[in-house]
Amino acid sequence: MRHSEYIVAGSFPAIPKVAVIILNYNGWQDTIECLESVLRSDYPNFTTIVCDNGSTDESMDKLKGWAEGRIDPLLPTNADLKHLTFPNIPKPIHYKYLDYRANRKDQSTDALTRLIFIDLGRNLGFAGGNNICMKYVLTNRGFDYVWLLNNDTVVKTDSLTKLVSRVKNEPYCGICGSTVYYYDLQQTIQTLGGNTYNKWFAVSRNIRPKKGESEITDAVVNRVEKQMDMVLGVSMLVSTKLLQEVGLMNEEYFLFAEEIDWATRAKRKFHLGYAPESIIYHKKGRSIGSTIDPKQRSLIADYYNIRSRLLFTKRFYPLATPTVCLGLLGVIINRLRRRQIEQAKMVPRIIYEVLFSHRTQIINITDSTG
Repeated sequence: MRHSEYIVAGSFPAIPKVAVIILNYNGWQDTIECLESVLRSDYPNFTTIVCDNGSTDESMDKLKGWAEGRIDPLLPTNADLKHLTFPNIPKPIHYKYLDYRANRKDQSTDALTRLIFIDLGRNLGFAGGNNICMKYVLTNRGFDYVWLLNNDTVVKTDSLTKLVSRVKNEPYCGICGSTVYYYDLQQTIQTLGGNTYNKWFAVSRNIRPKKGESEITDAVVNRVEKQMDMVLGVSMLVSTKLLQEVGLMNEEYFLFAEEIDWATRAKRKFHLGYAPESIIYHKKGRSIGSTIDPKQRSLIADYYNIRSRLLFTKRFYPLATPTVCLGLLGVIINRLRRRQIEQAKMVPRIIYEVLFSHRTQIINITDSTG
């Protein structure tokens, strides 16, 4: 889509304003690579907000150093995607720094600020960190959409343009997803837009091309949008109309299940969309050890995955609790078979905490590769 499609006859271009929100936790190298691709976007009206979720690796100093031109990162890490991030964006880049650690929450900004760093000083989880940014967006007004984008991604130049093109004429398309490929396997699709969700076992499945679907046609897009129960959190374009009428993400989960909770709350009034030409390359869960291979999944990722499945079921589908717990028995058996004794032992504890004690634990993430 060309920028001229936004032109209103006889006036300045009526271009929806987008806040691109990127959450960082101990991943400044990935975040910088992501920013190098995002800031090349051909979309003409966006502000990028990077929120640091209490990193312990001096991420914020590294990010500011990158913007100021003091740090020259070794980019890209994947030669096949070099054209999306190299050569580096000219520095310095004008930015605004907001230090939430000291409670100095200057909520104002100006039209010339294209990059904002928010330093939280503590880890609020996926929902909590993104919510801080979305509150900032709603306070400043003037924004039509927020694009929640994982920091372990690289995007094509027109990815945001394609997302906005899909939703700009549909006020009740509340959340829109992209075509997500694996970063290290660029020909392999992780998901088309989002996932299906089985409430009886609290399991989500990526939507992928069916046999014979060599191209993503209009028919494929229609199939995907009918199937989608949620948009994958890797790339979600969300309307501020949805933020105002449905609310922000549920922070009770800390990690996982935020997307299905959001979509479930919104479905009475809003529908989900899919922009097939919005292309994202995803490194798949580097920040919390949520890898493609379940055998390599970190203890923390395992904990929150199981905990969030139960919390969501308890809230929206309590009648499905027995079958979900039955499925978790299989999880215990699999962990024992893999000799993951600690993971196996924690499953019954999570079930008890969520369903009976009404007190669940928030684990501080100190080891992202555990």
